[in-house]
This record gives sequence, C-alpha cells and structure tokens, in this order.
Amino acid sequence: MAPVLTPEGWRLLNSLEGYRESEALTLSTRLRAEGHSPELVSAVLTQSKLRSQAATKFGPFADHMVFTRAGLEQATRMNIAALHAGRFAAAGVTSVADLGCGLGADSMALAALELKVTAVERDETVAAAATINLMPFPDATVVCADAQRWVSDVLSNPAGDSGSGTSTRPEGFWLDPARRVVSTSGSARVFDPEAFSPPLSFVEGLADDGAPVGVKLGPALPHESVPAECEAQWISVDGSLTEAVLWFNDLARPQVRRAALVLTTTAAPPDGAAAAQAASPTAELASAADFGDSPEVAVAGVEGLTGYLYEPDAAVIRAGLVADLVDREFAAVNGRLLDEHIAYFCADEPVATPFATGYRVLTVMPYKVKGLRRWVSETGVGRLDIKKRGVDVTPEELRRLLMSGQGKAKSRSGRHATLVLTRIGEERVAVEVEPLPTR
Repeated sequence: MAPVLTPEGWRLLNSLEGYRESEALTLSTRLRAEGHSPELVSAVLTQSKLRSQAATKFGPFADHMVFTRAGLEQATRMNIAALHAGRFAAAGVTSVADLGCGLGADSMALAALELKVTAVERDETVAAAATINLMPFPDATVVCADAQRWVSDVLSNPAGDSGSGTSTRPEGFWLDPARRVVSTSGSARVFDPEAFSPPLSFVEGLADDGAPVGVKLGPALPHESVPAECEAQWISVDGSLTEAVLWFNDLARPQVRRAALVLTTTAAPPDGAAAAQAASPTAELASAADFGDSPEVAVAGVEGLTGYLYEPDAAVIRAGLVADLVDREFAAVNGRLLDEHIAYFCADEPVATPFATGYRVLTVMPYKVKGLRRWVSETGVGRLDIKKRGVDVTPEELRRLLMSGQGKAKSRSGRHATLVLTRIGEERVAVEVEPLPTR
C-alpha cells in the first residue's frame, strides 16, 4: 500500500474510473508504458480492486478510501457503524477513543456525528490507511499505538501529553478487538474472549470506572462469557449474522439485557451526515430477562409439525429469543416449538414477521435417503433446496445423492422443491415446504 500514499500514487489511484477485472491487464500495461513503476502500478490496481469490493460495505465512501485486504474483511459495514455511533451520540458523549480502529469505519461514523474521535491502531500500515480515510473529518485523530498501553498512558495522565496522542481523557470508548492469531502457518480465529486483543477483561475494566463503553465481538460469543452488567445485542444484515455488541453503563438501555437487531439492507448511507438516519434498524426484539430465562411456550413434537413452519433469524437464535418470539407474535395462532433444543417452530396460521422466515408445510416424511430418492422421482423434482437444523448432513452432498437418478432434461423441466431436515426428540424428519411470499 505504501506506493499509493505518495503524491504520484494518490493522484494515479484517484484518476482511475473504476476497476474491471477484464480490463486489469490492459490497464496495467498502459500505466507501465506511461512510465509508472511496476510496484506503483501493482499497488494502485490492488487499491482500485479493493475499492470496488468495498462498495458493498462503504458505498460511495469507498471511492475515497484506502484498504488492506484483511482490514476490509474485518471492517464494520457503514450502516452498522452508524448505529454504533448513534449510541454514543444519544448518550450525550462528545469524545470517543476507537481502540483498535482498523481502517476507521467506526471512527468515520462517530466523526460524521460531530464527535471528537481518537482512533488508536497498533499496525503501522493499517494506521496509515485510517489516517487517509479520516482526512475529511477535522475532529478525528489517528494514533499508532497499542490500545492497552495508550489507555494506560491516558488514564495515568488525564490532562494529556505528547505521548498519549490526546489532550484529555475521552468520555467514551469503542473497541473492536482482534479475534485472530497470526503464526508462521497463517492466521486462525480465536473464540476465547480472554484471547482477544485486547481481552474482554480489559473492556470490563474500562467499564468498571463508569465510562460509556461499547465493544464489537464475534456473533458466536458464548452466553456465559457475557458480563453481568451490560446489554448484549446481536445484529444481522439481510439474514446474515454479523456481530455481537456489548454495551456498558450509559450506552446500555434500561430493561434490555439481550436483543436481536434485524436489518434488511446492506446499502451504505449516502453521506456521513445522514449515516445514522439511513441506517435505522428494520426491527428489534429485546428482553430484560437474563440468558436462559425465557417464557414457557408449548413444545408439540412431531405431531405439531403442521400448518406453517418458521425459521428464526440468526440474531434471534443467538440472542436466545426464539421462545420470546413465539410467545409475543405467535401465541394467537397456536405457536409451538417442535423441540426445545431446535430453533424451528410452527403455527396454525401465517404471521408476517421480520424475525423469521415462514414456510407452508406440504409433506412430512421420515428422514431416510431411500424414501427421499423415491419422493424426488415420483413427484418430479428438478431443482431441490435443502435446509437443515440439528441433523448431521451436508446439504450439497445429500442433494447430489437424491438427484443422481434424474437426467439433465428432467432436472431442467422438473418442479422446484424445498426440503427441511430436522431432529425432533429422537426422530429425524424431512419436511417439504413452500416458502411464504415476503413483503
């Protein structure tokens, strides 16, 4: 990335109209013929490609940013970063330290709401990228330092000095800890919160002083790892679970212990000033009760697999709110779990909800490969979608096995079927369903 940060590299990058893989070789040849070095051309084309890929997360912002490959993969989507920033603004926080800022997505959203931001990043290359990305925001400063050491310096010298990178202690803290370890054989994801950098105990220490603190963690965060004095919020975008966020002190909402926030668009906001408004959540399900303390709902078993089948959004499942969803939105239509350990549930009538995907139950069969192959042949299935929960099977492999007797012509002309595989108690069942229309 370094060649891009030179005046020549920056001008050349911003002169390109967009990246197209089919034109990359021709463009590379032309730029070298114009006298640009191979190193610069390679760096500029790499950045141009990353900008193109970043559009899904950053929208128009991407056209003026620089990236690293790993940083882009881990960066917060701008619409979600706007929600993070909105918490601090709503709590009246005016200055925030973004510890482990990465490419600066959350810092950009905070600065767009006119908060004073100190973005701390220990990797020199990533810190340089963040500096470029935060150039449009005069109240944002990037410090290349280890987050824990920087915090120690600031807390011991609250008035600030040249080593701390900020004149005063920030009012609030935002963290996105590194959740991968790097070795000679590559990088691997870690799941123990105490193996994060910085660890969850460090976050709790910041919160113990009463500061408004928010921390972004992986969505697989175990419930038993969630500290007692915080709000835990799981976020999904277009059905894909993206993160879990813990909110402490003034950032935690009264009477909310756990929540599932469901967004239905990945579009980035058009500009920084409109970020918070453009990223308004589609829907949220929340509970004041602790994990494991859910309302009692009916568990009907195999005999209850009738009517309409529902698969909760992944954020609802991870927040432990499936029973809450059934109790609140499906009680009037005989909502019931099929198994207390499986997230699928059924109802007698269809209910439109942003928190689950619905299907009409057509046929319930035992999960036996021989019988399912006969069902495929006899009912003329040409295309088959397979969903599963609680069953140890690879949908792609099972699909090939079930469809192996179908010829190409029959596959093209056959009907499109959806099969749901699940476990109910000791029984394994296969359910043909028809997706309900979405709003």
